[in-house]
Amino acid sequence: MPDRKPATRTRGADRKRQLVDSAAALFLQRGYAQVSLADIARSAGVTAPSVYRHFDDKQSLLAAAVLAGVDDLESCTDRALADGVDANSLISTVCDLAVQRPQAASLWRWTSNYLTTEQNKLVAVRTREVIGHWASALAARRTDLTEREAVQLAWAVLSVSGSLTVHHTRMSGARARDEIEKLIRRILALSPAAAPPFASSPTVTSVPGSRRDEILDAAAELFADRGYTDVGVDEIGGAVGIAGPSVYKHFPSKLAILVAIGQRSGARLEAGVMTVYGATSDPAKLLAGLVDSYVETITSTPDLSVSFNNSPALAGQASATDLVDVQRRYVARWVDLLMQVDPEIKRDQGAVAVHAALSIVNDAVRMRRGSESPQFAARMAYLMKGVLAL
Repeated sequence: MPDRKPATRTRGADRKRQLVDSAAALFLQRGYAQVSLADIARSAGVTAPSVYRHFDDKQSLLAAAVLAGVDDLESCTDRALADGVDANSLISTVCDLAVQRPQAASLWRWTSNYLTTEQNKLVAVRTREVIGHWASALAARRTDLTEREAVQLAWAVLSVSGSLTVHHTRMSGARARDEIEKLIRRILALSPAAAPPFASSPTVTSVPGSRRDEILDAAAELFADRGYTDVGVDEIGGAVGIAGPSVYKHFPSKLAILVAIGQRSGARLEAGVMTVYGATSDPAKLLAGLVDSYVETITSTPDLSVSFNNSPALAGQASATDLVDVQRRYVARWVDLLMQVDPEIKRDQGAVAVHAALSIVNDAVRMRRGSESPQFAARMAYLMKGVLAL
């Protein structure tokens, strides 16, 4: 009788990867805190108890999903550079991965707050090694780049390759791959050191001394550091020197605080829009101005990044409906302008390009990658405009 054990092990490995893939997709779609093990089991077509045959809990499943993404990035890099440093081969392989397994380039950036310190260190070390290989391939192709520039371009490529997970634009896999490759090649033609000086745009400021704004400021900092789910109202109150229950005199719930943070960031963006539209009517200049306004807003306060990073917590909440609509209209304005700049661009192509551009700065701010550098804002705006061909 033939030995059945190898087949059993294979089925077990396949089931484990199926659970990991289902978990990764749900974590990206809904947010880690909004996904249960029962949801994952249902998506994978298994019973909830069977998940525990492979994973101790949801957090261990998240860690496995993130590390699987790193495995994919490493395998992709090894395949592309197996015959030597070949940037074209790397671009092709990265674009394939962007469409086939987009979570490989994005899951960690969305869920790092839920990993342990050791898990984050491991992922960071392995990801930096991948980026180092990418940067070496880019530097071999373009000897005019400094090592720092090559690394910055490599990170931007990673952001663009994972940007398909942040929106729901309907596009065939083949077309999506072509669009991602076009955007990545635009990035690789840039020179970050050539970024022009960044001119700060006006922003809306809060009323000095307002207890409400003190609470929002403290909450935004805490949410940025640890994520929305892991911060309690008592901690928010303590950060401004009041008891937790006193926070409820200003906000009915923690969700209301998050919504107010989003509304405040939306007001700042809208102020930037008004300023830009008051200065020009040229579509290219308008879009470039909106890029500058967005970079200014996301780098000057944690509000915008917190609102964006915790958007799954707002999904389906009646109190957040208007905020979500404002965010969608804001992105749609970018797409409309891009289509005016280049009338040959279709709306789905414009949406992919806009979200790719936004992902570059959103990811860098979320992961605090070089954000303390005096040149950070200028280089982010430069890379975003480059992706949009402005």
